[in-house]
Amino acid sequence: MSDLYERSNPHRLYRDRENAMIAGVCAGIAEYFGFNRKGVRAVTAAGAIFFMPFTVISYVILAIVLPVRPAEPKLDEKEKDFWRGVSNAPSDVFSSVKHRFRELDLRLQRMEAFVTSREFEIDRELGRTGPSDR
Repeated sequence: MSDLYERSNPHRLYRDRENAMIAGVCAGIAEYFGFNRKGVRAVTAAGAIFFMPFTVISYVILAIVLPVRPAEPKLDEKEKDFWRGVSNAPSDVFSSVKHRFRELDLRLQRMEAFVTSREFEIDRELGRTGPSDR
């Protein structure tokens, strides 16, 4: 099976100590939602200026509660986008997968109908391989 089935969802909210300035909370939030780290830090700084107690208490609580990102192999952008989509809008991702399977099923049904048709038998007997030989 694919390694995506063997491991848990790597797209979780962690503190990112590699890109941290203080405790890694802003870097972790930016990574989780796909935002720019500098933008999240600027919003946090503005929040600390205008809403000092709430922002500072929230930051300290998140620094205590959020686990540090474990050392895992880096995901490429396609996998990051997939897991971000699963976390943020699972119904959209799964409806997209359902749509793909429906398209594949219809394609398989058309192929099966052609292979079991009388026209396929005649083409095979005459040595024609497909519509391009006509």
